Amino acid sequence: MDYRKLGDTIYIRMDRGDEIIGCILDVCRKEGVMSAVFSGIGGCSEAQIQTFLPETNTFESQTLRGMLELVSLTGNIVNGDQKELYHHTHAVFSYKDGEKHCVAGGHIKSITVLYTAEIELRPVVGGMINRQFDPETGTGFWSFR
Repeated sequence: MDYRKLGDTIYIRMDRGDEIIGCILDVCRKEGVMSAVFSGIGGCSEAQIQTFLPETNTFESQTLRGMLELVSLTGNIVNGDQKELYHHTHAVFSYKDGEKHCVAGGHIKSITVLYTAEIELRPVVGGMINRQFDPETGTGFWSFR
């Protein structure tokens, strides 16, 4: 992984074997970023996709493996009460299954890079977005304090 800060934006290039969410969180820690939004594209080898099931307050998981074209990655970083960082990430992948071209997407737990990923990280300027736990869903949402 390598990155550069240009103005208020951080550009991250990830390489084979890098885990995208972990790298984004590492850059945030190194640069002191407590809240941000990000987007990206790339070529990946594995993705753990989750779908939230409100009736059980659980996530259903699916792991994709193979040549996965990261068509769209979007997400945010916020901080909790103890200043820990949380991500909320969604992505869409295209891939081949035999002769069929397929698409899958959803909430992301992890993504492993196959050959590269290019991420634009835009820190929040002039404030901070926090995470507030929601007991009804068991998840966290944005909080503006």
